[in-house]
Amino acid sequence: MDPTRAFVKNVKRVVVKVGTAVVTRSDGRLAVGRLGAIFEQLEKLNSRGFEIILVTSGAVGAGRQRLKYRKLVNSSFADLQKPQVELDGKACAAVGQNGLMALYDTLFSQLDVTSSQLLVTDNDFKNADFRVQLGQTVNSLLALRSIPIFNENDAISTRKAPYEDATGIFWDNDSLAALLAMELNADLLLLLSDVDGLYSGPPCDPRSKLLHTYIKETHEGVIAFGDKSRMGRGGMDAKVKAAVNAAYSGTPVVIASGFATDNIIKVLSGERVGTLFHQDAGSWISFTEVGACEMAVAAQDCSRRLQASPSEDRRKILLDIAIALEANKTQILEENEADVEAAKDFGYDESLVARLALKPEKISALANSVRKLADMEEPIGRVIKKTELADGLILDKVSCPLGVLLIIFESRPDALVQIASLAIRSGNGLLLKGGKEARRTNTILHKVITGAIPDTVGDKLIGLLTTREEIPDLLKLDDVIDLVIPRGSNKLVSDIKNATKIPVLGHSDGICHVYVDKSAILDKAKKIVLDAKTDYPAACNAMETLLVHKDLASNGGIQELVIGLESEGVVLYGGPRASELLSISDVSSFHHEYSTRACAIEIVNDVDAAIKHIHKHGSGHTECIVTEDAEVAEYFLRHVDSAAVFHNASTRFCDGARFGLGAEVGISTSKIHARGPVGVEGLLTTRWILRGNGQVVQGDKGVTYTHKNLPINS
Repeated sequence: MDPTRAFVKNVKRVVVKVGTAVVTRSDGRLAVGRLGAIFEQLEKLNSRGFEIILVTSGAVGAGRQRLKYRKLVNSSFADLQKPQVELDGKACAAVGQNGLMALYDTLFSQLDVTSSQLLVTDNDFKNADFRVQLGQTVNSLLALRSIPIFNENDAISTRKAPYEDATGIFWDNDSLAALLAMELNADLLLLLSDVDGLYSGPPCDPRSKLLHTYIKETHEGVIAFGDKSRMGRGGMDAKVKAAVNAAYSGTPVVIASGFATDNIIKVLSGERVGTLFHQDAGSWISFTEVGACEMAVAAQDCSRRLQASPSEDRRKILLDIAIALEANKTQILEENEADVEAAKDFGYDESLVARLALKPEKISALANSVRKLADMEEPIGRVIKKTELADGLILDKVSCPLGVLLIIFESRPDALVQIASLAIRSGNGLLLKGGKEARRTNTILHKVITGAIPDTVGDKLIGLLTTREEIPDLLKLDDVIDLVIPRGSNKLVSDIKNATKIPVLGHSDGICHVYVDKSAILDKAKKIVLDAKTDYPAACNAMETLLVHKDLASNGGIQELVIGLESEGVVLYGGPRASELLSISDVSSFHHEYSTRACAIEIVNDVDAAIKHIHKHGSGHTECIVTEDAEVAEYFLRHVDSAAVFHNASTRFCDGARFGLGAEVGISTSKIHARGPVGVEGLLTTRWILRGNGQVVQGDKGVTYTHKNLPINS
């Protein structure tokens, strides 16, 4: 449950208002299918003991559609040539109300729910006795599990609609719903519309962002509304006024889409649907989705200042971070120990706890890796290519930062340090979302790192997100965030890719293979296999499948490999051939990342079979061949389509620090932009800088092109 929606646990009485755009289709006819889905939700809630009060619009629109049809049927050709007079709205309301309630009664009857109709006018509420009687009648109906259905009696209403100065008791069905919510002591008002909620601007504007929580102090007067409703009198402006009135009178309000499946159920389950209005929102929401967007924009602004800073200033920031990490080692370890103990108590997997834990030597190693990054060659503004386009017209291809990175990682807090230092070295802004299991460690590391960033750049260069609910809104900021890097499970990566238009870089599973060929030296093979599996089983570059040439199955070589693994506590699961030979349990799937002291083993006929197995079951991460046959080794290296392919070396070498990158932001199995361990270079792109002296194109007649490559240092 979204913590900002925890109040729904105590909700019993709910006022649900369906707008005209929800009740009717674009052609004006009643939206029977959509209403049926809404009524099914209301029936479920009614059966669970919720008290449901329904406020509906749509009578005028439905009546207008029916009267237009009848008028057309009864008109002569001559009548149709005359100027058409707009139908009387009150007549439309009278006709439409009858049809609307007939449909509602039919739908509710099919669900074995009793409904009741109450038509009211503005003047009714001026009578104190009416208000008392209204409350008594509704309470009686709700006690009988009947759903009262309210609508303004437009056919006989004497008020002008809408009130120009909004001084009436209510001025449309949104404000009527708000009034009823207050009069009848409702616990929640749900306004269903044809949009997902309140946006920061017109919903049709791609720059507009959905606001999940309305903060009056922040948003009042700064939100730009779009057009009014397609069919009704009001629009989002009217809904917001009604919502604010109700919320600040004590009734929480949610504006949500009536088109989406199960939105009513989701709201009452505490899910983050639509826009919430609550009188206490300003005090108990410390970080809203608007804050998340502002955080992204702030990171963008700081990144531009960072990349414009002198190289030595960026280097000094990293050196200061290294010093700060060592100076705050005790506090970091205390917070990390608390996270580790909490993870153990919660029952997290051993592999996750292993990735979570920090040791003093780990913090020292992190500080040293930051220093290595500081001492590396300046990556920003490096001229990659220099070309003379024409006499006096010089074109440079230059390295530059990507902009703002959103990195979502699980478990490993040391990743935060690596990622942050890489972002600073490459001149990028950064938004970080770590796993909740490392919350305390991530918080202290973020505080230490941002504390070392000078005011000339700004500590908002690196933002730390606190809840996963902030992620969906950030994934929509394709105009601010330039790259998303998820580091975690296959599901995490897939979910991120499906939820954003922002480019995504990363790997899902780390299903790495070691193939031991028939020509392998067995002692060498045993050493490589053991290291690949047991050096750090939780790492993504650890071996998950061992492939063995069939000749080693007949000469006893495979048994030696198995004995070596089992002596280190590795549990083996066999493919069809290996399980029969070795009498071990069958593997459930070769596409499985164990991340523990366990792995799969299978026998293959030759190097081609090994490659075929890798391509079928692997994740494109890291593969190794152990062989003394140089021709077979080169064949394997050329034909295996993975990010990293090794000969006679442990898969554990696939790491940014071990590759000399200083650190890594992750390992990419993508084939576009960056592949394998992603260091500083993977966080850079290029731009073109052209220097001229007044040259113009003039239909390509004003320039004589030379396209001459120049020395980069010229």
